[in-house]
Amino acid sequence: MKQVILCNVYDLLLNELGPQYWWPAQTPFEVVVGAVLTQQTKWTNVEKAIHDLKAHGLLEVEALAEADSGLIEELVKCCGFYRQKASRIKEIAAFFAENAMETVFSMPVEDLRRVMLSLRGVGDETADSIVLYAAGKPKFVIDAYTTRMLKCIGIKGNYQELQRMFENSLPEDVGIYKEYHALIVEYSKAFCGRKRCEECILKDLNENGY
Repeated sequence: MKQVILCNVYDLLLNELGPQYWWPAQTPFEVVVGAVLTQQTKWTNVEKAIHDLKAHGLLEVEALAEADSGLIEELVKCCGFYRQKASRIKEIAAFFAENAMETVFSMPVEDLRRVMLSLRGVGDETADSIVLYAAGKPKFVIDAYTTRMLKCIGIKGNYQELQRMFENSLPEDVGIYKEYHALIVEYSKAFCGRKRCEECILKDLNENGY
């Protein structure tokens, strides 16, 4: 009864934490940049980089595409792998400079996902974050927090298997997908990351979802 469990987890997390109102960004392009920068680093580092890019006027597609690579590297250094990430966000900006974001984001979900995955440095999680949070289309994001949380309640699978599980269990609703993913991340940081297992509100869920 995995569907029952996943629905109950959502209700429990929402009751515990309340709405999260994710993604914390002012524009779709800021979401895109943040989705790349957050790879293998803490969100606090991304916030600093986003602030610094914004201060230099580089959270606009054309500006970032044309910016000096050395400057971008300096501004995103706090995120780790800064040369790689600077190169990738510059290339992605160049892509959107040539292909209007509004047009790209109007594509059907699976087509859009394939286009995002074709960009260098964009894997499943990053692509799905862009699809969900920047384009506002229904594609559930699976991350390390999600995988670890589900494993603790006896649900295992690879990225695609877990994603299908969520999407088959929930209404196809962008708002719910955003909220659920955000709740998993915030709850995991507060409890899983601090080894507060005995306090976990999910620890008593059984195979029937109760």
